Amino acid sequence: MTREVVSPYSTVPLLHLAGSSKPGRVDRNHGEGDLDGYHPIEGSEPPAAAYLVVGVERGEEFCNVRPEDATRTIRERGRSPLTIDEGIALVTQVPETLEKNKCFMLAGSRRHDRRVPALWISERAPKLGWCWDGNPHTWLGVASARRRLA
Repeated sequence: MTREVVSPYSTVPLLHLAGSSKPGRVDRNHGEGDLDGYHPIEGSEPPAAAYLVVGVERGEEFCNVRPEDATRTIRERGRSPLTIDEGIALVTQVPETLEKNKCFMLAGSRRHDRRVPALWISERAPKLGWCWDGNPHTWLGVASARRRLA
């Protein structure tokens, strides 16, 4: 499904941590409609049809690395950063991927500013927020995939 069909505003509340029923939430700094401004960056575009993301990594090695630097390294390895929609789908299907101190940015989606969306844990629930691309975060990696298979 594409962003035009399913909005993160409706899918993030469906997220839960492993063993919890507390719903996910969108950070208050994402105002109404704000998430609609994010789009896949070059090299992270999804196929036109339904697809499978394979070889997913949370990117823990990129904790305390600026997202722009991590993205460059990910691309040099022939990988692609995950998009917002892929990150939400990942945590929906495998809630265990979001763990305390092992959360991740979704650098495959960007706006026309320096924000990088990220999924982390806040108040014992998943939260979709954002960080600046020039700032490293000790507890946020940069998630990536080896391939997208249509």
